Amino acid sequence: MWSHISLTYFPPYFLSNRSSGSNFQAFLVVFSMSYANGSIKAIMYAFGANLGIALAKGFAAWYTGSGAMLAETIHSFADCVNQILLLLGLRRAKLPASEEHPLGYGKAIYFWSFIVALMLFSMGGIFSIYEGVHKMMHPEMPEAPWVAVGVLAVSVLLEIGSLKGALSEVKKFRGRRSLLKWFRQSRQSELIVVVGEDLAALLGLSLALLAVLATIMAANPLFDALGTIAIGVILVLVAVAVGIEVKSLLIGESADPETVSALRDFLSGRPEIEQVYNLITLQLGTELMISAKVKMKEMSAALPLIDDINRVEAALRTSFPQVRWVFFEPDVRD
Repeated sequence: MWSHISLTYFPPYFLSNRSSGSNFQAFLVVFSMSYANGSIKAIMYAFGANLGIALAKGFAAWYTGSGAMLAETIHSFADCVNQILLLLGLRRAKLPASEEHPLGYGKAIYFWSFIVALMLFSMGGIFSIYEGVHKMMHPEMPEAPWVAVGVLAVSVLLEIGSLKGALSEVKKFRGRRSLLKWFRQSRQSELIVVVGEDLAALLGLSLALLAVLATIMAANPLFDALGTIAIGVILVLVAVAVGIEVKSLLIGESADPETVSALRDFLSGRPEIEQVYNLITLQLGTELMISAKVKMKEMSAALPLIDDINRVEAALRTSFPQVRWVFFEPDVRD
């Protein structure tokens, strides 16, 4: 269940050695079958870590009265809800196509990812800023602050484990791309959200730990309030960045550049096709819609032309299992 390789990046060997036939196709089938499994694995890493962290921080916030700890507690519980919503989105995305939704429900995961970004912005960021301002206006020293320090230190370690697990899944998708480039080009909104949440959580925990330590050393609750506000600002910035990327997916994006290039190379290499005029792709969750305008080599009779198109479509679906809809337009000029 947890094995995971991605169809979004093709190593040069597989692109330049299509003569390997069955090996190349088997490789792509593994890509497609494991696409969602890696996302589920990353989500479950985050859920398990955040649930344990939320319970520990909730106890510490109640025991110490730390505003930074309370902000982190709310953030962690919100993250748990976020992961449940992402799992719901992945499940909804698998619903079959219907008359009302002829292209299926693949974009459902984008909708729920956008909802998660909104929750990260509101329940995490805005609430933390509010709590920090409140603490600044009504300062009070937290009780038993060393309890908070211990919980935060353990939470940092757990969050590092969660982030490491998510990044290991991302690594299977991004190939030789940098993490930032993958973030901008990825069509997997659920992984974008998980990585964004983990990064925000790790930064927030580190700030909360520094805020509590500064409060202890200076005997000044102002540092606790400032730490809480800083956590809120980080969450807002991360939520906005994630929201912008997911919004673009909701509007409609093509497949990632590597996949588009591989599709064009595949069609150009088919013996039935003389020239590829235009190729349009649309990412629908884990599935793809393709529209191709091409010049076929056999154009003299209708039936041979239809047979050639059917062969190309069948081969395309075999080599690229995530392609669900193919619209072919034969023409003699662009």
